[in-house]
Amino acid sequence: MDSGQLAWYLTASALVLFMTPGVAFFYGGLVKAKSVVSMMMMSFGAMGLVTVLWILYGANEGTITVDGHADAPFSGWIPGVLGNPFSDFSLTSLGYASDGQSASANNDSLLVVFFGATFAIITVALISGAIADRAKFGAWMVFAGLWATLVYFPVSGWVWGFDADGPTGWIYNLPSLLGLTNGGAATSAQTVMDYAGGTAVHINAGAAALALALVLGKRVGFAKGSSKPHNVPLVLLGASILWFGWFGFNAGASATVGFDGLGILALNTFGCTAAAILGWCIVEKLKEGKATSVGAASGAVAGLVAITPACYWLTPGWALVLGVVAGAICALAVELKFKLGFDDSLDVVGVHMVGGFVGCWYLGFFANGSGLVYGGDGSQLLVQVIASLAVAIYSFVIAWILGFLIEKTMGFRVKNEDEIAGVDVVVHGEEAYGIAD
Repeated sequence: MDSGQLAWYLTASALVLFMTPGVAFFYGGLVKAKSVVSMMMMSFGAMGLVTVLWILYGANEGTITVDGHADAPFSGWIPGVLGNPFSDFSLTSLGYASDGQSASANNDSLLVVFFGATFAIITVALISGAIADRAKFGAWMVFAGLWATLVYFPVSGWVWGFDADGPTGWIYNLPSLLGLTNGGAATSAQTVMDYAGGTAVHINAGAAALALALVLGKRVGFAKGSSKPHNVPLVLLGASILWFGWFGFNAGASATVGFDGLGILALNTFGCTAAAILGWCIVEKLKEGKATSVGAASGAVAGLVAITPACYWLTPGWALVLGVVAGAICALAVELKFKLGFDDSLDVVGVHMVGGFVGCWYLGFFANGSGLVYGGDGSQLLVQVIASLAVAIYSFVIAWILGFLIEKTMGFRVKNEDEIAGVDVVVHGEEAYGIAD
């Protein structure tokens, strides 16, 4: 990459890193006043732990490469499925300066690692919203480290893994594995389309969130209307930070390919998010008689989620339609927890998993060149559905097993009396809004 590309890649990485504090503010405003420290600490805990694990071995595990390429920075255990986490433990070789003075020759690769770390962090942090008000911090950290290792790191490689010859992840290459590429014809699927993480980030986190919500059970007094956001301005601040940072999230990787598609990436991210606010608010108005600011913020996040996989392959008009559809569907989906009886505290399932499915499957219909509208066959839709369901099932199963084992050993959920009293003081010894004597 030239200096301009490197500068944008570094800026984009910082923007994505800033999104995790945005998640902390967004989630923190939605919970009870006595749980806001606990909620935000789960995001900051993820920042600390996942960064360390990614540098030690996660980048190796997630950046899948095929053995035998001398110029590949990592090597794979199972090509297309699992990278070797010990191929360059703690990135010693990648960060080594042969002249003893400069590591500039590896600038590109080191920034790829940085950018990848920010995605790993926020994916883990998103899960925490499903267990708000009732989780132990230590148990959460154990889960976060294990889930990142067993699920996020390899799944990121399924979608974005590469070696010296190009992309290697099995999800990326699913059309060719199924024989659907049709010799490169434009009417057939060439890849599974997931530009920035509809599967690897949002469906992945949403499925894990559902598993943990089932393992930990319902909050004390769980019922529709029983829990209100304690700080609405904090929710809006968090959503605004997320929208700001998402331009790095969706458009950051364009630096690695000479800014290819940067304009459409940015405009679609902007437009879809704005349209999703309208979609959510329309549903709220029709169902409840009022459009709320929390609903507008949630709609913005739903639009950001939906456009994440689709940002590169839609015309701006279809991105607007996606936003309205995603905002409306997610506004309806968040009610499922009351009908189905699981307590996803902050609607991670309804916004991130459902929104991720909407964005991924929408490409099967409206993707430039290969969707049903422009391509004329269903191969793109087929591979989008298979890939997204595979990630959801894998993440759910592993997360449920991990959550169950943690609950049965060290305990994942706080005592009911501690939940009622407020987990901030019990778990962290702090109050978000303590008043000095």
